[in-house]
Amino acid sequence: YGGTSWTSGGNLNTARSGLGAAGILTAGLCFGGYDGSDSTTATEEYNGTAWTNNPNGLGTTRQAIAGCGTQTAGLAFGGGFPSPGVSTSTEEYNGSSWTAGGALNTGRQGLAGAGVQTAAAAFGGAIAPGTNQSLHEQYNGTSWSETNDLSTARGQTNGFGSQTAGVCAGGNAGSPSRTNAV
Repeated sequence: YGGTSWTSGGNLNTARSGLGAAGILTAGLCFGGYDGSDSTTATEEYNGTAWTNNPNGLGTTRQAIAGCGTQTAGLAFGGGFPSPGVSTSTEEYNGSSWTAGGALNTGRQGLAGAGVQTAAAAFGGAIAPGTNQSLHEQYNGTSWSETNDLSTARGQTNGFGSQTAGVCAGGNAGSPSRTNAV
């Protein structure tokens, strides 16, 4: 997106849905997701033109995962597995590899994130299909703490902004929903 219109960019190397993302147009990051047969740990970086595979994928295979941060300081959290269910895992990306971070207080998939690696927010999501949550947690670079919940429980949502000025947009709250500020 160039401020007024959308144009085609390079294709991902691993086609998938439910992936997490972080970064900006010329330094993007995507990770995890569902590749049509199973969850994946795939991590790719974008330079504004093309995607490059990073052989150092996520440590935990997940789909419907959230992310935020930058290409050199990304954060991946939550998500789900085909079985046994939702994840509390958090992983931190340093531009080349992932390491374990502090666990979410409540595991969920289809949640959203905002902020940076040392000041992030996680909101919404579902603990099981049809069990949407209004939960909101904040990350300080080490651990998550629960804070004021969203006004509407929702899953399959998206977010953007910072930890203290974030937006939770859309999602499934039983029907398509509008944007609410976090």
